[in-house]
Amino acid sequence: MVDQGRRARRWLGAGALALVVVSIATGPAAAVPPPPPNPSDSEISASQRDANAKAGEVGQLTNQLAEAESRLDELQSTVELRMEEANKALVDLQTAQEAADQAQRDADAAKREADAAQAQIDAARANLDAFISSSYQQGSTMGSISAYLGATSPKDLLARAQLLEAVSGSQLNALEMMQQAQTDKSNKDAAARQALQLAQQAQDQAAQAKITADSAQTVAVQAQQNQAAQNAQLVAQKTTVEQQLFEAQQRVSGLQGQRQRYDDWLAQKQREDEEQARQAALAAAQASNSQPSGGGNNSRPSPPPVASGSSSATIERVVARAMSQLGVPYAWGGGNAYGPTRGIRDGGVADAYGDYRKVGFDCSGLMIYAFAGVKALPHYSGYQYTSGRRVPLAQMRRGDMLFWGRSGIHHVALYLGNGMMIEAPQSGLTVRVTRVRYGDIMPFATRLVG
Repeated sequence: MVDQGRRARRWLGAGALALVVVSIATGPAAAVPPPPPNPSDSEISASQRDANAKAGEVGQLTNQLAEAESRLDELQSTVELRMEEANKALVDLQTAQEAADQAQRDADAAKREADAAQAQIDAARANLDAFISSSYQQGSTMGSISAYLGATSPKDLLARAQLLEAVSGSQLNALEMMQQAQTDKSNKDAAARQALQLAQQAQDQAAQAKITADSAQTVAVQAQQNQAAQNAQLVAQKTTVEQQLFEAQQRVSGLQGQRQRYDDWLAQKQREDEEQARQAALAAAQASNSQPSGGGNNSRPSPPPVASGSSSATIERVVARAMSQLGVPYAWGGGNAYGPTRGIRDGGVADAYGDYRKVGFDCSGLMIYAFAGVKALPHYSGYQYTSGRRVPLAQMRRGDMLFWGRSGIHHVALYLGNGMMIEAPQSGLTVRVTRVRYGDIMPFATRLVG
């Protein structure tokens, strides 16, 4: 960057004379590391505009999805209603079928009774006709009846005639009663046939209602399936844009982190230049007094100054420092207040991944770097857990440290808010942003700011 080079040259020029004096007095100075990348304001603004645009698109898709889900709920209610209507139609159809079956059985029974009555009438009439015909043909003797009476006088003949009349009357009376019964049974048969007809009509209506209900249910289910497919498309689209938003936010955070690292470098460079100028002045004064010069300045640069200003600004600085390390390899034992360092051997998993050959962070090393200038942290997550004020997880907020390991703390991450965190996860992976995992998480978060 032009600005970056110009600002670097300015600081380098300011301390050039002092460096020469110090070098003469104390020997060669430690090489100044090159400045880190310094994104321009326009790059940061463009990245922020892109993130804002993606956030707006996510908001629009969220509204559309909410409307679609509301429509899906309505269609679900409609489907449930249509299913109940189909169930009702099925029950009505079964009831109508049972009624029709019973009416058919009643009609069949009534017909059998009417047929049986008619058969009795026909048999009685045939017997009567045969009796009368036989009696008139025999005249006075009357066949076996004459032999039974055993008389041939007119008186006996009259008695036989009276008996014939009585027998004929009894037969006619029985015939009349059977005809009346036959009429009753015929009436029952007609009523049964009419009931059967009505039952069959009800059955036909119930069957048609069942067909209509089934059709309505099919239409409702199809509408619900179509809406569900639309919802799935919206969810997929929203997920894609959310990922794009996340990446855009990472770019913003990364650029802001680079700017912060550059500003930190400038501040450190200024302190080094001032210290070198002071040492040069001291060396010059000592030389003028013929006193031995002091030792060389081979001390390691200090970590960033203790943060000042509002808590929110400090938290954002901590988060920006952590986010600036996205993608840096995990290295067990790696990381300090100045950035990633070479990992160390553990005699196990880390060695298998070659962590001792990598320059990066482990989980607690990333926290040391993030909070440099706020508080010096030990390189052990268990001690970091007790390094600040502990708050319940329900009250955790951006900038808090989260810990895992109920039987012994083994991991730490920085909470970013909205259920997200940044961590140096494990050997073979890199510093990343991910969702908070609640399995085995400690019940408290540790707060160093605010």
